[in-house]
Amino acid sequence: MAAVRISSRSGLPSLLLYLGIGIAIGQDGIFDVTFNNAELTQVIGYAALVVILAEGGLGTKWKEIKPALPAAAMLSIVGVAVSVGVTAAGAHYLVGLDWRQSLIIGAVVSSTDAAAVFSVLRKVPLPARITGVLEAESGFNDAPVVILVVAFSAKGSVDSWYVLVGEIALELAIGAAVGLAVGWLGSFGLRHVALPASGLYPIAVMAIAVSAYAAGAMAHGSGFLAVYLAAVILGNAKLPHWPATRGFADGLGWLAQIGMFVLLGLLVTPHDLYADFWPAVIVGLVLTVVARPLEVFISLAPFRLPWQEKALMSWAGLRGAVPIILATIPMVSGIEGSTRVFNIVFVLVVVYTVIQGPTLPWLAKALKIAEDPAEASDLGIESAPLERLRGHLLSVAIPGKSKMHGVEIGELRLPAGAAVTLVVRDGKSFVPAPSTALRHGDELLVVTTDPVRDAAEERLRAVGEGGKLAGWLGTTGTGGESLAGSHVAQDVAHALKTVTKRGKTDGPKAHQ
Repeated sequence: MAAVRISSRSGLPSLLLYLGIGIAIGQDGIFDVTFNNAELTQVIGYAALVVILAEGGLGTKWKEIKPALPAAAMLSIVGVAVSVGVTAAGAHYLVGLDWRQSLIIGAVVSSTDAAAVFSVLRKVPLPARITGVLEAESGFNDAPVVILVVAFSAKGSVDSWYVLVGEIALELAIGAAVGLAVGWLGSFGLRHVALPASGLYPIAVMAIAVSAYAAGAMAHGSGFLAVYLAAVILGNAKLPHWPATRGFADGLGWLAQIGMFVLLGLLVTPHDLYADFWPAVIVGLVLTVVARPLEVFISLAPFRLPWQEKALMSWAGLRGAVPIILATIPMVSGIEGSTRVFNIVFVLVVVYTVIQGPTLPWLAKALKIAEDPAEASDLGIESAPLERLRGHLLSVAIPGKSKMHGVEIGELRLPAGAAVTLVVRDGKSFVPAPSTALRHGDELLVVTTDPVRDAAEERLRAVGEGGKLAGWLGTTGTGGESLAGSHVAQDVAHALKTVTKRGKTDGPKAHQ
């Protein structure tokens, strides 16, 4: 756990510390443990990556990545092609690798790592449109990269480029369809079937996400894309006992990262890295300074984003364990020079993660696009189904900076069938009156009937974002629909009609 605290404070992805632990245990280390099973490492790495993608998808807010999907798709397809070509050319002409090895390296390092991106970006106060693009890209680009690495690592001649493009398009389409279907069916089932114990909900959510990977792979699609999309749907479906589920997934994600990185550290032989240090630095320089900026600026040209945001995205293309795992594919396939490819990728990832991770917050401030971390955060709402009573119990935590502060219970204007039954303030609970004003740090218990559960939660989130005038200001809830036509607007319209009628009635009397 000390490693977790150090990585969080330093701004470095936990990758480096856990890789260091693995290296210290392995060859040339303290315990001199010999481990060279690349195939086992690949299998375990794939399993860990599934868990990491699931955890990342569960924590991704749909309203943030929805506008970013077209840009992320361009980065994951067009951008990957640009990155592979430029990086492979640099590896061939500057380092002297043959074209097959160069193409493998170019493909391997073109994948941004989900674990590294999620762990670093969520600590950097960036605009939602930037984090949305980068997180979605890291979830999407694993699929085409895996296809390319497998194709380049196959014995015999490599398929024509148009064949590879067709395979990538087909696998992405199948993976997306499977992921969306599994995610929707899973969320529908969990929302309408009460499990016998609250502790089963986190297990069920992770099981559904992993099932999406299995279904996608069995359908000859992208299992990685399937698990990420399924997790995104589950994470935005307002499932029961969500905070507990989120904490469980976060813990599993950490365990997956720790196990995967330690195993990768065990696989490497430190004394073999010296000869490939400078080639790795040169290839990484081409990737970071030339390939990644070209990838970003070409892929995002149609979107007219400010150059500052494109520059930050160019620097935020973090690599992590995924490229190292993918570098085991040519080793398992027995490709000539595959050990050198693995060493170059390993050194490249470590060196440039050390450079990029801690400097990302500084660059965001220098480009003047970092946001204030003290902005209002979303309400924490946990739902517990009351199956026999056909209702729901919502536990609502009001965070600091929330605009629900100062709003009276009656001004919440919850739909009929929902009511605030209890308020917990400073460790003491009481039954509120309609005139009770809410404060930062309060916790509310809201009982709703099943038909109005979504409307009540949406109204609570809207008031948290826009205050008591949320309906007038057009503030939306998590469902994305404006509440301008909700209870507030209806009451205003009713009041205006009343005033108008009185004006018509009282006007003549006034002149008499």
